[in-house]
Amino acid sequence: MDVQKIYDAKERLKGHIKETPVVKAPNLGDDIYLKVEVLQDTGSFKLRGAYNKIATLTPEEAAKGVIACSAGNHAQGVAKSATEKGIKSIICMPLHAPISKVEATENYGAEVVLVPETFDDAKAKAEELVREKGYTFIAPFDDEEVIAGQGTIGLEIAEQLPGVDIVVVPIGGGGLISGVAQAIKKECPHVKVIGVQTKAIPSMYESRKAGKITEVAGGSTIADGIAVKVPGKITYEIINEFVDEIVLVDEQEIASAILTLLEKDKIVAEGAGATPVAAVMYDKFEHAGKKVCCVVSGGNIDVTRIQKVIDKGLFKSGRAAEYDVVLNDTPGEMSKLTKILEEEKANISHIRQKIEAHSDAIDAVIVNVVVSTRNFEHQKELEKKLAEQGYKFTKK
Repeated sequence: MDVQKIYDAKERLKGHIKETPVVKAPNLGDDIYLKVEVLQDTGSFKLRGAYNKIATLTPEEAAKGVIACSAGNHAQGVAKSATEKGIKSIICMPLHAPISKVEATENYGAEVVLVPETFDDAKAKAEELVREKGYTFIAPFDDEEVIAGQGTIGLEIAEQLPGVDIVVVPIGGGGLISGVAQAIKKECPHVKVIGVQTKAIPSMYESRKAGKITEVAGGSTIADGIAVKVPGKITYEIINEFVDEIVLVDEQEIASAILTLLEKDKIVAEGAGATPVAAVMYDKFEHAGKKVCCVVSGGNIDVTRIQKVIDKGLFKSGRAAEYDVVLNDTPGEMSKLTKILEEEKANISHIRQKIEAHSDAIDAVIVNVVVSTRNFEHQKELEKKLAEQGYKFTKK
């Protein structure tokens, strides 16, 4: 792809998208910064690529109406851009897409078609409708004009953060990192570009390892925005040339990053958007002494999932722990246990006696308890106290 397309996109997008800020995140490290695309209109970077593509359509292509497939963010970008241009839009979305994203897409003026299973099934349905109805397809990532629009983020980072050493970017199909990497390497050739995928669906990671585009099995992930089983052909080639490394993060690490952004930086990030922060937090690549910019790509997290995400994050960061504790089945034993927890300043958030008896003794029962703790060191102190008092327990 000609990098000039990114510079052309920058001019085309003026007045239609926000130039989002780069902010320092001292809680993550001395020289860690966040490119906050959560503040973009529609709450995601996807507006950039969608608008740029739609703005370059011929009158004939626009007259047919546009169609796209998306887990949510590309959907909103296409819907908003098409409506602004007076173009009809149809969006195929996976049935499991967050309700908030479906409703937002409809509110931007699109007709939504929900498709069972995954993003790739939604893509197949969109392609079917293109054949049947003649709509103009707006690819979510494997399109040069879409990639160019996303690449404007890289140009902004180069301007906003002089001296940056590493830029960390989520990868799903690869449109975002393809554009960002090309722009960064053009403006600052020395800067390293790191891609991040979820271990649940590591399609670009596995493709790069195999030396060819590789489909991976679909898995459940809170990073639904990058849940793509087959990466793009154009993006695969660009990533091979311009991206230095791809790393993986797991679900609990992503949840912990979401919690950290929310609690420490007052930033609401969806799972995909938090993956670069997770990669920094859990040292997935070498960054000591480097100026690092994480692209927090979107903030459209489903409110119905926030509590589950926070719970995962609390356990991963040592802020919560769950134990099965063996107690004698006699009066007052539960009170003794709760007294110890109180003395150790472990706040009880859940406690219950399990129905099954302890297998080793007829006169014993198992109590399941979830406690709030300060950190992992606090948990060790609590466990030491329980052991000293003669309790048998299992950490869940």
